[in-house]
Amino acid sequence: MLTLAAQTAPDPIGFGLVVAVAIFVVGVLGIVLPVLPGLLLCVGAVLLWAIDTGGTLAWATFGVALVLYLIGVSLQLLIPGRRMKREGVGGLTLVLGVVGAIIGLFVIPLLGLPIGFVAGIFAAEYLRFHELDRAWSATKSALRGVLHSMGIELTTALAIAISWTVGILLH
Repeated sequence: MLTLAAQTAPDPIGFGLVVAVAIFVVGVLGIVLPVLPGLLLCVGAVLLWAIDTGGTLAWATFGVALVLYLIGVSLQLLIPGRRMKREGVGGLTLVLGVVGAIIGLFVIPLLGLPIGFVAGIFAAEYLRFHELDRAWSATKSALRGVLHSMGIELTTALAIAISWTVGILLH
């Protein structure tokens, strides 16, 4: 016997959403502890939910999240980068800060990341200027820039989370 079942839209709150939320949380942690591409994981979580849920509204929600991501990344590159350049912090300094952070992570687990970053920036600036005061000033400027960038990234993640929540509730 053949029965006809009524077709309904997929439930936006299911296993796919649980996995996507877990990925989003890992993304936010990746912003705070910059080991993972945090904001990209947040957008990827919304993409996973849109694929799992389907429908115009889910894809529109992903589109909004993607636009917010692009705006956030643009602001993240423009605002702190210009400020650090204006205050004399070079790009090589930040690269050496990241190298210091990686070394620090292995020397002092978890706490070594920020300590190594600061030490790497300070060492690079001291080698560049050969003056403690100037190197410390540049180090503080670089740290402000990194914290500013992290703030922009967290704000963008919050905006994505809000738009995603609205998309889930409307679906």
